[in-house]
Amino acid sequence: MDYKQQIADILAANTGLESEKIYSLIEIPPQLEMGDYAFPCFILAKTLHKAPPMIAAEISSSLDLGGTVLTVKNAGPYINFYIDRSALASGVVGEIIRSGSGFGSSSEGCGKTVIVEYSSPNIAKPFHVGHAFTTILGNSLARIYKKLGYNVIRMNHLGDYGTQFGKLITAYRLWGDEEALNEDPIKELLRIYVKFHQEEKENPELTTSARENFRKLEEGSPDEVALWQKFRDMSLVVFKKLYDRIGVDFDNYNGESFYSDKIPEIVDILNEKGLLVESEGAKVVMLEDEGLPPCIILKSDNTTIYASRDLASALYRYRTYHFDKNIYVVGNTQALHFKQVFAVLKKAGFDFADNCEHVAFGLVKFKDMKFSTREGNVVLLEDLLNESVNKTREIIENNAKERGQDMPEEEINDIAEKLGVGAVIYTFVKSGRERDIVFSWDEMLDFNGDTAPYLIYTYARTRSILRKAESMGINKDDGDCLELLTGDDEYALIRALSEFGNSISKAASSNEPFMIARQIAEIARAHNRFYNNSSILNCDNDDLRKARLALCEAVCTAIREGLDLLGINTVERM
Repeated sequence: MDYKQQIADILAANTGLESEKIYSLIEIPPQLEMGDYAFPCFILAKTLHKAPPMIAAEISSSLDLGGTVLTVKNAGPYINFYIDRSALASGVVGEIIRSGSGFGSSSEGCGKTVIVEYSSPNIAKPFHVGHAFTTILGNSLARIYKKLGYNVIRMNHLGDYGTQFGKLITAYRLWGDEEALNEDPIKELLRIYVKFHQEEKENPELTTSARENFRKLEEGSPDEVALWQKFRDMSLVVFKKLYDRIGVDFDNYNGESFYSDKIPEIVDILNEKGLLVESEGAKVVMLEDEGLPPCIILKSDNTTIYASRDLASALYRYRTYHFDKNIYVVGNTQALHFKQVFAVLKKAGFDFADNCEHVAFGLVKFKDMKFSTREGNVVLLEDLLNESVNKTREIIENNAKERGQDMPEEEINDIAEKLGVGAVIYTFVKSGRERDIVFSWDEMLDFNGDTAPYLIYTYARTRSILRKAESMGINKDDGDCLELLTGDDEYALIRALSEFGNSISKAASSNEPFMIARQIAEIARAHNRFYNNSSILNCDNDDLRKARLALCEAVCTAIREGLDLLGINTVERM
């Protein structure tokens, strides 16, 4: 039962406001004694010409709540609604038990297609922690939209074209080591790329050579294309290994090169519409009406740039998928670029530009360290994951020794991998995506903080309760006793569980996975208060014991499904 919607409908019938407007204004009070939902009456003061507290008192006294499980009280300018605890417990916990892995799913996206472009690393360059942000954020968004019933197309728009490949071809012909390339392709390609930029400062002829090589590549010269293909194939083998480790996949790897032969049509369209003009030898679209600088389509040497390739890809995607949303998960430093691309599409008469969205995110920091591929100063994601897993393994081994627990090495390694990788992933999604991330091992691996280890440990400990109950022959409630879950700790937990579905919808509407992270963290904290203050297996009342075990099952389902939407795996014991 969507009690929030029921309250909105009741208030709409008594205030003259639209139900949708009321729904958006309804709040969840910070304390249990203040009710489950609250409607602030400030918005009515102007039309009713009365003080908000007076309006709240009048409306609350006149509401007809017959046939509902609601009661109402006014507190100052708020109308506070209380849901019958037994009814809420039976409804929420019962639904979770029945839904299982389908808990939180909906059909709101049925018949709609969402394209999520994420990761998009540059070929022949190392996969550093900066790439992790788009990869982890995009993977979570794809999972969230899928949960809501959308047809999701996962795209990896590889950086596999551009002038940097002219530089790489030049560098490889001058300093490349074939044996080193076969042994560790990314390392060798990075070495010669960095060397190119060091040598270029003293030898401008290298720049000319690189431009010529890229021109040949665009024209399809066999030698240049062969080297480019070799660099691309080798890089993808390395990338896919990392993707498998963090549970990320894609429906296609159509990189920038895929759209190269589609750019002439874009140029023709812009020409036909009188939008393409010459500026200092380059072909541009003027965007002063939108308050934006000109968007370069072709450079003075007639080669393409990011914008021309993104224009071609947007048109191709719409023709191929007829998307309802086309999401680009790219850092906020590219905000101007996407504003220009979307503006050019709109000027060209492509209304689907309104359905294109740039989902920006912040920077990744390690104290004062900055990332620069050109200088070779990078923190590789693989190294970060390995370090996190190693530190997690130490914690697990020490905890096992303290408890006198003998765990097989294989199990320790599996738990360490899931917790260590999960800790890194959670760091990227636990806060608003446009906030910068500063990594701290103490915070990431804190088993009592807002971390993946805390959530996974809560899940594993709760699973152990359920296993023990099963071994004792105690069955969890099948629905007949759930109305007994009316204690304050139980009720606070059930209320947190009831908001799980809403957190998924909010995460999708704002493209903010942290909405889910925040909700499952609240569920875990509420559950641990319940666990510490309540007797579960040793409860004297058999029916209440069964109901509490059902509540534990519901908590496991919510945490497991929530973590899965973030791209994090759980473990059954720790």
